[in-house]
Amino acid sequence: MKTKTFDKKFDDSEDITNLLDLKKAERPLKKQRRVNVDFPVWMIDSLDKEAERLGVSRQSIIKVWLAERLEKSALNKSTKESIE
Repeated sequence: MKTKTFDKKFDDSEDITNLLDLKKAERPLKKQRRVNVDFPVWMIDSLDKEAERLGVSRQSIIKVWLAERLEKSALNKSTKESIE
């Protein structure tokens, strides 16, 4: 199938899942690697309270907060570079 045909099917909201090999599918920049981080007890307690309040796991809240901080840092860096 040509790319144009595939794109048109997708754009027309047709079901294209049967055209994909989902066993080989990858999400760019989403590969995971395990790391260990030691936190003070007070920080873990605070994370657990906030995670419970939001109804998510401790790991989820850590990931979201780190991602937000990294995005903010990258934005600040690119803004600073464009000013210079």
